Amino acid sequence: MLLLGIDLGTSSVKVSVVDASTQKAVASAQYPDEESPIIALHPGWAEQSPDMWWEQVQHAIELCNSKGLYNPHNIAAIGIAYQMHGLVLVDKDQKALRNSIIWCDSRAVEIGEKAFDAIGHEKCLSHLLNSPGNFTASKLAWVKENEPAIYSQIDKMMLPGDFIAMKLTGEINASASGLSEGIFFDFLNDSISDDIVNYFGFDRSFFPEIQPLFSSHGQLLPSIAQKLKLKPGIPVTYKSGDQPNNALSLNVLNPGEIAATAGTSGVIYGVGEELTYDNESRINTFAHVNYSSAQKRTGVLLCINGVGSMYRWLKQTFGGGESYLQMNNRAAEAPVGSEGLTVLPFGNGAERMLNNKIVGAHFQNIDLNKHTQAHVARAVQEGIAFAFRYGLDIMRENGINPGVIRAGKNNLFLSDLFTETFVNITGVPVELYKNDGSVGAAIGAGIGAGIFSSPQQAFEYMHPIQMVEPSGEKLEPFYGEWKKTLKKHLE
Repeated sequence: MLLLGIDLGTSSVKVSVVDASTQKAVASAQYPDEESPIIALHPGWAEQSPDMWWEQVQHAIELCNSKGLYNPHNIAAIGIAYQMHGLVLVDKDQKALRNSIIWCDSRAVEIGEKAFDAIGHEKCLSHLLNSPGNFTASKLAWVKENEPAIYSQIDKMMLPGDFIAMKLTGEINASASGLSEGIFFDFLNDSISDDIVNYFGFDRSFFPEIQPLFSSHGQLLPSIAQKLKLKPGIPVTYKSGDQPNNALSLNVLNPGEIAATAGTSGVIYGVGEELTYDNESRINTFAHVNYSSAQKRTGVLLCINGVGSMYRWLKQTFGGGESYLQMNNRAAEAPVGSEGLTVLPFGNGAERMLNNKIVGAHFQNIDLNKHTQAHVARAVQEGIAFAFRYGLDIMRENGINPGVIRAGKNNLFLSDLFTETFVNITGVPVELYKNDGSVGAAIGAGIGAGIFSSPQQAFEYMHPIQMVEPSGEKLEPFYGEWKKTLKKHLE
């Protein structure tokens, strides 16, 4: 029995077909080859076209099918993982009304801060577990305030994964996990937040019906099935934001377990069993994939916007045509501390762990007679690892003290230098797995469809491929200088 997983990323769409009996990918495909554009009409804005996403999903599935490694009609369920916090608006004909305002867009920061003050900090934090900040609810309020003609046509508000499920099935629904990432969900009442709806004046009809995350979210339309050479009626049985899905794909489901990723953004994600929150909302608590009113599993998330995006910018701007592997090898040629070159990797919008400030990316202490491409590449990797340490210290303030962190051996964790720097500056061992968001979405579909009797069965063959322990390398002095530099830019 086969399972189809779709991972809707910021840069591209990846799909995988997984054999449920082995939990291994039979085939995978990614589309497009080049990274998808982000539309920035003004500084701090970031948008993408939902219709572009849908075209990419179709191309990726068709490309995967074309490999001839499986019979598409044997696919029994579909799972979707997606970039979190994006706002998608459709009219009564299910047409997108505007580009999606995506996760790294900063235009709604002030709107969210005003809501935090007006509703009350204690009430927001105890009910929403977060400040409205720069999340989806505040983005919807921005549209209401600035684009009334578009707002008046809204039939449904949704997140990016909901939109793809709608295109596949014609049905629109949501989950507690999805609504919580948009700051629409009241954890104490297990419902859409009255405070958010009333403060912003949203129409309740905008919100889709709430369903369990592991359940049927609709069945594949015959017209779409024919186009994609799939079987009509296949259920979509899983929808999750990319970070909860990354945790699922690493079998991080129980309190105390921790996952990390260093893709376009960087995330440390810990599972809890209490409704906890950071008083300054620098880290955020959402409903995890296995959250229910009876078993309140939460995901505490540290997000750094400028991680893979910073390294990608370096490659495109100064890489000289080198591959990421070549850049990683070059970075290893420079000494620890990059001979005083310091990098702040915060050039991708407002950073929540910095109280939603837009700090920007900075290179400090460049010596034109000393620093080479190797120094710059190493300083960027060190700066990103130091940003993780800064955020992890905030998580530790909130009672999250990981003994080990699980991560996929991909993106920046493909770099031995980055992985060792991350482990040494955080002091936490890292278990590396062969992990993939689209495979995780396929496994999630198997759980949602009841093909696996339990999550434990779904991951019975998963084992770490590498364990990286702290080596005792002395990075604290360099981190101290990095923190001083950051502090100057926060003043």
